Amino acid sequence: MLLLPLLSLVAVATAISPIETKGNAFFVKDSNQRFYIRGVDYQPGGSSKLIDPLANTKTCKRDIEKFKDLGINTIRVYSVDNTADHDECMKELADAGIYVILDVNIPNASISRSDAKCSYNTMYLEEVFATVSAMAKYDNTLGFFAGNEVINDETTTSAATYVKAVVRDMKHYIKNKKLRSIPVGYSAADVEENRLETAHFFNCGDDEMARSDMFGFNDYSWCGKSSFTTSGYDQKVEAYSNYSIPLFLSEYGCNKITPRPFTEVESIYSTKMSSVFSGGLVYEYSEEANKYGLVKINGDSVTTNSDYDNLKAEFKKTPNPTGDGAYQSSLDFSECPPQTDKWNATSTLPDTPKGALKYLTGDSTPKGNGFDASTQWACIAKGNDDPSGSDGDLPGSSGSGSSGSSSSSSSSSSGSDSSSTSTSKKSGSYALQPASLGIFGSLAMSVVVSGLCII
Repeated sequence: MLLLPLLSLVAVATAISPIETKGNAFFVKDSNQRFYIRGVDYQPGGSSKLIDPLANTKTCKRDIEKFKDLGINTIRVYSVDNTADHDECMKELADAGIYVILDVNIPNASISRSDAKCSYNTMYLEEVFATVSAMAKYDNTLGFFAGNEVINDETTTSAATYVKAVVRDMKHYIKNKKLRSIPVGYSAADVEENRLETAHFFNCGDDEMARSDMFGFNDYSWCGKSSFTTSGYDQKVEAYSNYSIPLFLSEYGCNKITPRPFTEVESIYSTKMSSVFSGGLVYEYSEEANKYGLVKINGDSVTTNSDYDNLKAEFKKTPNPTGDGAYQSSLDFSECPPQTDKWNATSTLPDTPKGALKYLTGDSTPKGNGFDASTQWACIAKGNDDPSGSDGDLPGSSGSGSSGSSSSSSSSSSGSDSSSTSTSKKSGSYALQPASLGIFGSLAMSVVVSGLCII
């Protein structure tokens, strides 16, 4: 009677080969087969109607049929519920040859660009580690993003220090827990003033455990039937020519001209870019308020549009470069950018909060709170910086509220709701930042937590 469940678990683990990094490229593990990301960003409902698309078997089976029809091999998911069961959906994706890049944050449990120091705390790291533990067991988990567009202009660059600390902590957690070595990285906004500084910052320093394993940036410079030179793709290839870790477009697909022809696909998967870039992810699968969708979802019905047809055609006619794509295996890591009036992040990272060390040492198992988690205020919580604190020292994160408002956004996220989240992305993606005081709305009030007062 135990045979079928056992076989099911084996199938989850062995249906697909993991992806690993070599030099500045991805490869299928234990092979010489170069891997290029051909994918879409996938979060039906956006950040305002937050659901876990990997926890609903009916939904994911429905959408996997479209993924296969498009010819993709990767999806990026911006938020998952770390208390949910993802076995069936991850198996269905693996059976379809599809990998997952996962952001480990949710709107109220993330590094806040408005108060990065406080939002980097024990309660937050417990949520991150719980998410890593929940998703690391799947061979088709390609990588984790520690943050998305936290740095979105010249005034928010100091937050990079804390996101990089999260990268370090995640890598130590994966190593200490003896989990599969899964790449950890950051997805950056394409901010001209600090584009290169951001990339180099996450790949600099003597501590290998603090350097990112991969780097994505969200790029909307190719609009309509642009070209390799008109779009500036040629300049980006040149600028990143000595970047030593895998680099890819974590979002692309300008919608200033519609329907989108997606002619950039031919360049992205050409030898003009393959020595530096490893593919990209189209923003986005489902139609939300900002009008970037490839399909419209209405209940169980999925209707494709011209964008979908154009992307499918471009993927079909564009093969990957042959061989290893002239990847580079022996480049040095980056020099840390100096602090200037446009770049204010320091390379001296904060210590891991002492309350979180028990998860790194294995003395305690992190327990997530799913989409109820609210952690950005928790730097003042009892046990945050106490190495002897037990799990019970930190108040439950559900319904705790956040400690303040974030910077305003220049445009709405996919289906975003300003009462719960705001985004920094000029083209409309998920940069999850709280825009209110959680369950307390915009009221000015004080909350007593563990004997301390938050104003």
